[in-house]
Amino acid sequence: MNEFPQRRIHSFVRRQGRMTRAQQSALERLWQHYVIAPAGLLDLDAAFGRAAPRVLEIGFGMGDSLAAMAAAHPGRDYLGIEVHRPGVGRLLAKIEEAGISNVRIICFDAVEVLQRHLPDESFDAVQLFFPDPWPKKRHHKRRIVQSGFVELLRRKLKPGGLFHVATDWEHYAEHVLTVMAQVPGFRNTAGDARYSERPDHRPATKFEKRGERLGHVIRDLVFERAV
Repeated sequence: MNEFPQRRIHSFVRRQGRMTRAQQSALERLWQHYVIAPAGLLDLDAAFGRAAPRVLEIGFGMGDSLAAMAAAHPGRDYLGIEVHRPGVGRLLAKIEEAGISNVRIICFDAVEVLQRHLPDESFDAVQLFFPDPWPKKRHHKRRIVQSGFVELLRRKLKPGGLFHVATDWEHYAEHVLTVMAQVPGFRNTAGDARYSERPDHRPATKFEKRGERLGHVIRDLVFERAV
């Protein structure tokens, strides 16, 4: 059964925000080189020009942490999905500045991309860092981590692949634990109902720093796809 009907509730609101001149320039100059148009089932080896361990990041925001990870791990390929163009422009500028070649971007709805355009078992890891927590109870249905979304991710991960969530909202972390416990095919790497230590490879994000300033506790959750 399709858990994402045509008129499904989106987990994001398109807030384009102010585009800086640098971001606009990067979009105009670099879009064709790094941004993939989601048409048909994508050939990711062709998009990156090689076969390598591959990481998918959903909602990379302004792209600072994604650029840092890609620069630190040139042997891995990183595909980032983000709907907000200022963030895409910022990441493109950082890619150019640092000479990073192992990043590709899709500027589109992540769920639709997962459903229609990404091959099954094509990622070694999927990252979801500081998603919108939609804290009000009436908005919980907008949270991206739902059973249908997790089942979709399981298909896209390779056996043994990791789904890594980070959040500074306690209730959202509890929501993730509850959903992941109900969907078969994943194992909490820290143990049932437990949080993981923050891995060294995850750089701090703008949203994480803001959460820390507000006194929020940062929680990492890492789940392994069963073989």
